Amino acid sequence: MSGPKKIVVAYSGGLDTSIILTWLKETYDCELIAFTADVGQGEELDGLEEKAKATGADHFVLADLTQEFVTDFVFPAIRGKAIYEEYYLMGTALARPLIAKAMIDCVKEFGADAIAHGATGKGNDQVRFELTAYALHPSIQVIAPWRMWDLRSREALMDYAERHGIPIPTTKEKPYSMDRNLMHVSYEGGILEDPWNAPPENMFLTTTSPLNAPDSPQFVEIDYVNGVPTAVDGVSMEPVALLTRLNTLGGRHGVGRVDIVENRFVGIKSRGVYETPGGTILHAGHRAVESITLDREVLRLRDSLVPKFTELVYNGFWYGPEMQHLLRFTDEIQQDVTGTARLQLYKGSVEIVGRKAQNSLYNQEYSTFGEDEVYNQADADGFIKLHALRLKLNTLRHQGVLQAGSPIPPEAEELKGYIE
Repeated sequence: MSGPKKIVVAYSGGLDTSIILTWLKETYDCELIAFTADVGQGEELDGLEEKAKATGADHFVLADLTQEFVTDFVFPAIRGKAIYEEYYLMGTALARPLIAKAMIDCVKEFGADAIAHGATGKGNDQVRFELTAYALHPSIQVIAPWRMWDLRSREALMDYAERHGIPIPTTKEKPYSMDRNLMHVSYEGGILEDPWNAPPENMFLTTTSPLNAPDSPQFVEIDYVNGVPTAVDGVSMEPVALLTRLNTLGGRHGVGRVDIVENRFVGIKSRGVYETPGGTILHAGHRAVESITLDREVLRLRDSLVPKFTELVYNGFWYGPEMQHLLRFTDEIQQDVTGTARLQLYKGSVEIVGRKAQNSLYNQEYSTFGEDEVYNQADADGFIKLHALRLKLNTLRHQGVLQAGSPIPPEAEELKGYIE
């Protein structure tokens, strides 16, 4: 493959991408467009343009993707109940396909012929970036320096940065890497590589330690319309403002911390620590509203597809045809998921303490333990006997009662019609 003429570089200003701009300029001596996606990093975006251009970029693009990120990725994942290996709400996995999509848009705008990213050859992000890029631009050239250069560790990168005068946020005293967006903050590497080491408390950016959280619980109500959160405590909010508000509330009460060893797509186990306060609250509220608005069998069907939905998100197949079908299915069944959840936030926990909906399938007149006029309890006798039929036949078979030609004993007389 011939060398690239113009490269769009995924640029965060972190350790890897700070090095990559200089390395690409030295290696290819071509035009570089540093592309930064704003998915809610806040003050981390300050000064990036100056830094990028000082370290090799010819152009700098900052794309505000916050609205699209929450509306088209975070909320659909919540509606699809996407939680990887029981704990991880996949803030990074959800952001990567959006960033890669926006990079391809940038490729077309600048007439570039390649993209580059700072994901390592051991991780998931390389897969997420590249699967999206190839799905949306089949002829694109992808440059992944971690799979090419002779810099084999973060310490080597820090030495490279020192030799080239590149300012970096990572230090040898604080070597773990961090990824932040509106959905979460993730931490890995450094001291966290030993799964026995507890994460240092001063590492966390958005959540109070549950030990130091307020001693009184806080109650919050979330309105959902067609499965989409629309209001907090009766105040209608746009998606970004709503998630930001819940991040603040959850963070104050220590909600959403997760420390897991997860299975990466490439087959390596990896220790990750995450803060996802608002997302944790939204998942709990959504489950509460679903419990009274979704039909039992529809809910079971959806839940049977959750592992596949989650796997596709985690592994980077957001733009795969199977994922697009699952997203449409999720959209359709969520049309009845409209209601309000009341939640209690306390010392790191989120508890469902109430739920209501105008179109609720929960009917107190049917479910009451008191007297009612709508349900005939005697009907349950036949219901139970029909479901018990196969259990009885199974037991009689093991007792030798159902052998061909054997007389039907008195205890099986009531099953005579079925046996014959």
